[in-house]
Amino acid sequence: MSGKIVLIDGHSILNRAFYGLPDLTASGGRHTGAVYGFLNILFKILEEEQPDYLTVAFDTHAPTFRHKMYEAYKGTRHPMPEELREQVPLTQEVLKAMGVPIVMKEGFEADDILGTLSVKAEREGLDVSVVSGDRDLLQLATEKVLIRIPRTKAGKTEITDYHAGDVEEAYGLTPPQIVELKALMGDTADNIPGVPGIGIKTATKILKEYGTVENAYAHVENIRPQKAMTALRDHYDSALLSEKLAKINTDSPVELDLEKARLENLFTPEAYEMFRDLGFKKLLTRFEADPAAEKRVVEVRTVTGLQEADALLKKAAGTDRAGLYLLQQTDRKSGKCRVYGLGLSLPDQKGGVGGTYYIPAGGFVTENLLLDAVRRIAGECPLLCTFGFKEMVRAAELPESAEGSVFDIKIAAYLLDPLTSDYSFDTIAKDCGTERVLSAEEIFQSKKIPLPEQMEEDKAAVYAGETAFTALAAQPLLERKLEENGMLALFRGMEMPLVYVLADMERAGIRVLPEELEQYGNRLTEGIRQVEASVYEQAGETFNINSPKQLGEILFEKMKLPGGKKTKTGYSTAADVLEKLAPEAPIVRDILEYRQLTKLKSTYADGLASFIADDGRIHSVFHQTITATGRISSTDPNLQNIPVRMELGRQIRKVFLPAEGFVFLDADYSQIELRVLAHLSGDRKLIDAYKMEKDIHAITASQVFHVPFDQVTPLQRRNAKAVNFGIVYGISSFGLAEDLGISRKEAAEYIEQYYQTYPGIRSFLEGLVTSAREKGYSETMYGRRRPMPELKSSNFMQRQFGERVAKNAPIQGTAADIIKIAMIRVNRRLKQEKLRSRLILQVHDELLLETAKDELETVSRILEEEMTGAAKLAVRLEIDMHTGNSWYEAK
Repeated sequence: MSGKIVLIDGHSILNRAFYGLPDLTASGGRHTGAVYGFLNILFKILEEEQPDYLTVAFDTHAPTFRHKMYEAYKGTRHPMPEELREQVPLTQEVLKAMGVPIVMKEGFEADDILGTLSVKAEREGLDVSVVSGDRDLLQLATEKVLIRIPRTKAGKTEITDYHAGDVEEAYGLTPPQIVELKALMGDTADNIPGVPGIGIKTATKILKEYGTVENAYAHVENIRPQKAMTALRDHYDSALLSEKLAKINTDSPVELDLEKARLENLFTPEAYEMFRDLGFKKLLTRFEADPAAEKRVVEVRTVTGLQEADALLKKAAGTDRAGLYLLQQTDRKSGKCRVYGLGLSLPDQKGGVGGTYYIPAGGFVTENLLLDAVRRIAGECPLLCTFGFKEMVRAAELPESAEGSVFDIKIAAYLLDPLTSDYSFDTIAKDCGTERVLSAEEIFQSKKIPLPEQMEEDKAAVYAGETAFTALAAQPLLERKLEENGMLALFRGMEMPLVYVLADMERAGIRVLPEELEQYGNRLTEGIRQVEASVYEQAGETFNINSPKQLGEILFEKMKLPGGKKTKTGYSTAADVLEKLAPEAPIVRDILEYRQLTKLKSTYADGLASFIADDGRIHSVFHQTITATGRISSTDPNLQNIPVRMELGRQIRKVFLPAEGFVFLDADYSQIELRVLAHLSGDRKLIDAYKMEKDIHAITASQVFHVPFDQVTPLQRRNAKAVNFGIVYGISSFGLAEDLGISRKEAAEYIEQYYQTYPGIRSFLEGLVTSAREKGYSETMYGRRRPMPELKSSNFMQRQFGERVAKNAPIQGTAADIIKIAMIRVNRRLKQEKLRSRLILQVHDELLLETAKDELETVSRILEEEMTGAAKLAVRLEIDMHTGNSWYEAK
């Protein structure tokens, strides 16, 4: 018989995938990262091998020969993490859905099954590929049996292959001697004890000379070095046990059923359903088409006639609720919006979804007609259900609607689960249990959604129609869930009104002078040249500063700086390594400055130029469904990450200028997170400290270090400030020690003194962790929830991270909520008073307004009233305001 069979070690590959990929969770909170990684490795193997047969072997829960020997020797194997354990049966379900045979046998481990099947397959004349992360299987390698060892790194899978000759080349030993090697050197991962004191080099040398452990022991007095001789003589029983543990049973009672193992079409309807349910969208593109397409009930009808289109749009405006999705594209350079079509979904008489339509722009159905229809529907329909409402607001220039009249399912889904990164309409549909819809990847048969101008009209129809359908179908359940979770008021009163503010900010943009940007780039280029020259002079030679390999050799080999950590690719020159060396090494300080300057040059001096639109302004995109704490983020470009630590970095703000006749007015909340902490904790001393209206950091220093207020030194104030802000972020003594350059013991004493000074804060923060652990989520003052799965992780570091987040999320999230309220109030006041001034940028606790010079006094009053009045806390909200003819001056 000829052909090829692939045998896969199920648990081993799952284990590799679990530790090699970030965790993923599907609906219902199921962990799926290992399953996804397993499938990626499986498909990679199948594409390379093109086998005729396939089988996957798994361990059983029943004790095996090895388990019993482990217990007899030194206890049990390390338990599998719970997050991985729950993915084993899930993987098996997926494989069964794909028609892949699974082999398990009580009392035998997967590698025994693989060993037996590989021997039987080789006897049948088949070429065999055994896929496992366990190098014990190298003992099975022959010229017909290939052992494939996958390794997942940074999301990519690399595979090393071993026939018998490859094993000898890599290890200097034959495949059967791999068992002997493990017998001598052991394997901590597999709890194989080996012989204490004998490592891989000595073990390999002994086996090259004596062939087997038994023969080596027969000549034990001749073994060198002396240490190895003594170790083998005194621990020969351990070597024999280890040999039994490492030896794979190639005669276990399992049959090779080639009929069952024959590889058929894996992309079955059952597999398709499971991939969809698990959220494996990228893998769905492997299916030629949806195997369950005939089950689909969402029909999107394209309407091109003006009369019928007009009738549908009037019906939408007159109905109680409608689903709407505007397919549009805004040109970043010109700022012009082009409308390609409108997805529309109308309810039936029972409150469900009736017809779903797509109205393309073309002929008598003009873009303006569709935009007018959107305005009419938004103004007249009591409940407009949509997806990505901000883009519709910008395109149609919609005025703010009455509270509760618009429902964006994407924002609702984000509030309900802020940890996921997938708020696509089809994922929302699946999570809400609505009727089946195609995903964008399925519609376009691509992982990337094309721009509307590149969409084929029939696919655009399905995309826009199904999005509108999902908005209408999912809205009732999402609203009910928001109410059940206490977040409906947050959604209606904060997140939906914020959409209009963000749309206004994007539309307004911020002015940038290209010539100023060019001059700034020239200053950076000169700064880079000077720092580069200084580095070369101190190093005594020129080299590529951007090359970690060359830089590591200069610093740690040539200049002999301490702290060099050598990896497989050379010395680590990561920022944390260099920052520790910087205080004592001028060259390292220069290298860190060089990195900052080159980042400024590429990201800002060069990068910003490409974002300047025809109106001379940069129109950044603001997102409200990205961060887990509720903070707004910005992209294309990110204007919230402008550097502030070094003067040359701050100077980038000089290129941002107000329009003629305007100035910048910048308002920044003063220590908002500390004030929120004072309010939420109710700590009387911290509240009183704020009410004294003195320097809060100096007050804290006075109380923590027990010195009179007027005798606090600058260093004491700096240390108190670090503790004040560090406490908000759940800082550890290790983190504080790193920040202040002090010992961990001193840092721990500072934190302890702080808690003694403000005793209510300790109990409050500990209570946040306890509450989050019990409820499974943390909560802001306004009811925003942040799920806390990290607190139940089997990984200690993850649990520690979870405790820090549980302390910080309610504080940072409340501060983020307050700034959102302030933005809404300020924007409304500017419009109500018909001012030309406008809010153009938000950077966390800071608002930047382009203010008409003759409106400066009025706008300053509005900012003061609306920002300080955004929340009623136990301590007053304070703001700092500055004006300037550039962002630099205003800040």
